[in-house]
Amino acid sequence: MTTDVDTFLDTCTVHGDVLALRPDYRVALLAVDGIEPRPSDEASEALLRRAEEHATTLLDETPVEELPHVAAWREAYRAFGAKPQRTRNSLEALLRRAAGDGLPRVNRLTDVYNAVSVLHGIPLGGEDLDHYVGGAQLVVATGDESFSVMSAGEEVVENPPGEVVWRDDEGVTCRRWNWRQGPRTALREGTRRAVFILDALGPVDDAALAAAVDELADHLRTLGDEVRVATRVLPAADREA
Repeated sequence: MTTDVDTFLDTCTVHGDVLALRPDYRVALLAVDGIEPRPSDEASEALLRRAEEHATTLLDETPVEELPHVAAWREAYRAFGAKPQRTRNSLEALLRRAAGDGLPRVNRLTDVYNAVSVLHGIPLGGEDLDHYVGGAQLVVATGDESFSVMSAGEEVVENPPGEVVWRDDEGVTCRRWNWRQGPRTALREGTRRAVFILDALGPVDDAALAAAVDELADHLRTLGDEVRVATRVLPAADREA
């Protein structure tokens, strides 16, 4: 059954155990439908080049691990036992790639959200909404949750206890907050409905988070004549006990 984007966002939650680790955490969720799948084009290429130039300038001036938001995410990873030097948060990994070999050219949808992540310095994940089961839930994993990945052409099921993970009613959709997304809900060439997750810690204020959401929404609206975007922010007022 297809869930309306507003209804989907109403079911998304952030568990109190996560906020106990990082009380400064906020997430902006952006759900979109009506996407017309399109290949990379001149517009997405220009956006990616702008992001690459931004990352190059940024990292010429400051080591990536000393950027305030990257450093905050490294601290957050350590709080639940992850080693940030070995498992880099998605923002750090993308900045390094943008300033090095360059960002991947995948399709308009993926190109847009990768570029916005780099330009605004915010970890940003994209998921295929039609492959979600229930709402997006940010929790500390108990070890009962399953995370399926492909290894050497075969499916491998992992159970990550103690990690902060995004999950739905079927299992983990992204490990270690914003480190690795699973294939079940990954964006596809034919994705027409998606949810984007913008993770923010203290160095990013509410205005900066809103600016990233606004730019992402503006770009997404160019991906079809009937694109509809809905957003929800889960700040302190929405915290669960």
